[in-house]
Amino acid sequence: VQLQASGGGLVQAGGSLRLSCEVPARTFSIYNMGWFRQAPGKEREFVAVIKLSSGSTSYGDAVKGRFIVSRVNAKITVYLQMNSLKPEDTAVYYCAASLRPYYTPPSKVSDYDYWGQGTQVTVSS
Repeated sequence: VQLQASGGGLVQAGGSLRLSCEVPARTFSIYNMGWFRQAPGKEREFVAVIKLSSGSTSYGDAVKGRFIVSRVNAKITVYLQMNSLKPEDTAVYYCAASLRPYYTPPSKVSDYDYWGQGTQVTVSS
């Protein structure tokens, strides 16, 4: 299964970007769609997750209040609206799908079953 993430680019600090992630064909049940990021030399970091059935969301501490995750269920397209970007937000951003139900929002890499190819976000100071 191929998840397709797009929308990355170069932006100045304080600017905004919107990332998109689309599942080409719905052949399985997805409970949650998540976003992670990975900067050079660092571990992959949880950014946000949305539960597809209810739309409930959860965010990593570093992005709370600045990023918003949303979804369009019909196409299983998930968006990550990134506002007030900072240079430390520079990373490759990945979307991921979890096929398992969780009582708490899944925020670990191991909670997810399928991953997109990543899209680069660079924030200049």
